[in-house]
Amino acid sequence: MTLFDPTLLLCAFGFFSSLRPFEPFITAFLLGPDKNLTETQVVNEIFPVWTYSYLALLFPVFLATDFLRYKPLLVLQAGSLLVTYVLLWKARGLLATQLLEFTFGLATASEVAYYSYIYSVVEPARYKRVTGLCRGATLLGSAAGSLMGQLLFSVAQVPLLHLAFITLASAAVAFITAWFLPMPKRSLFFHTSPSTAALSSSSPSDQMKESKEAMIPRTPAAREGGSRLLRVLTMLFEDFVQCYKCRPLLAWSVWWALSTCGYFQIINYTQALWEDIHPSGKLTIYNGYVETLATLLGVVAALLVGYLPVSWSTWGELALSLLSCLMAVCVFVMDTLRNIWVCYGCYILFRAVYMLLITMATFQIAASLSMQRYALVFGVNTFGALLLQTLLTLVVVDSAGLGLDIHTQVRRCRPDVVQVSSEDICDTDVALSSAVPRLRRLLYRHRGGLSHRLAVRRGIQADLQEGGAIFGSAGVELFSRWDLLHVAWSYLDLLTTQQEQKLSSTE
Repeated sequence: MTLFDPTLLLCAFGFFSSLRPFEPFITAFLLGPDKNLTETQVVNEIFPVWTYSYLALLFPVFLATDFLRYKPLLVLQAGSLLVTYVLLWKARGLLATQLLEFTFGLATASEVAYYSYIYSVVEPARYKRVTGLCRGATLLGSAAGSLMGQLLFSVAQVPLLHLAFITLASAAVAFITAWFLPMPKRSLFFHTSPSTAALSSSSPSDQMKESKEAMIPRTPAAREGGSRLLRVLTMLFEDFVQCYKCRPLLAWSVWWALSTCGYFQIINYTQALWEDIHPSGKLTIYNGYVETLATLLGVVAALLVGYLPVSWSTWGELALSLLSCLMAVCVFVMDTLRNIWVCYGCYILFRAVYMLLITMATFQIAASLSMQRYALVFGVNTFGALLLQTLLTLVVVDSAGLGLDIHTQVRRCRPDVVQVSSEDICDTDVALSSAVPRLRRLLYRHRGGLSHRLAVRRGIQADLQEGGAIFGSAGVELFSRWDLLHVAWSYLDLLTTQQEQKLSSTE
């Protein structure tokens, strides 16, 4: 293997583009004195931009990657990282920080070129080996970056801004490395070779069919008709329909999209949760150690899928159900107990389980697909996950939607947050008394799922008697979308009863 071997260069690119010592501390930096942004701005107005830009750019970048034969998109990825960290250094204000998130979304969308490039410059017999090398390089870079950042921050007392400079230098090395990569002569869709075309078939019968079609002479009109883009889009659509007719593949793909949506949401906003529970301005944080351990355990979990003597086609669905429930429990416990060490432990377990399951899903999906169809299914599943995350972000996180805080986003009810006096309750009673009858009639139409209304009402009555309630002059503090109608109905019912009693007493 020479110094400029494509595999070696690509592994170096993957390592340095993933070496980001600053990343575990991005939320602490934005909320700190360097940027002086509020939690609402960071969580509800800045972070959602990454989701929107990633979704909007994924499909165009996917097509451009294949059309331009990968290398230009690798340069674009590293260049976008450079711009991101330059903006992180220089940018001030909300709009500039949102632009930073857009460029980072472009860099993330361009990552598809990294795993696609190698298949165009090596022989099919080496696919498995080089895939492992390239993925290992990125995971090693991510783990090394997190560990380096934590050691520099907590041991050497290096300011967070200096960690951004180190990450910027690492992105610059990746940018330079990308220029030395050779330009591939073929790609999966736009620039196919005969050998690549042969690989596109998913069965021997498909190969025979394509071989016969290849021998049919083409007329000039047939050669000239239609653009390459139209032909590729038609081929992609036909392959899409053919792939998702398979029910097992469809089921695994649906799980892929849903779980990846949740995974993206957790890794994007968990730092904000940690910052709320354990403020970095007052206490020592260990985000880097946590990210390092989570990455390494994720690698181990992914390797276990390939080496454990388990028939995943037989036991895969059962494992999927049980471990998915475990992931949900991790998220619930992480937010409910309000202990930073519990949060760290649940986050590590969550990521390790996700890596195990997503690797298992990848094996199940890719088992019967060609390289072209696997790339298509991978892209569609990722796009579906991003679409779901975008809808979730728009409704729950974005300030244009509900704009909920970080605890509300993970559906945690914090009764200790609201301390309301009896005077506040009286003020609320007066303010809502005129609107209660109308609101009650509206909620009455949707009362079908409120079977335990009376139990909730008794709890609210007890709170009112003790002088503390979950409603006050500031409005309603609700953290569960399913409890929303339950509590609102019971509270409005109680207020209506009180109002009727007042009216009858005055008469």
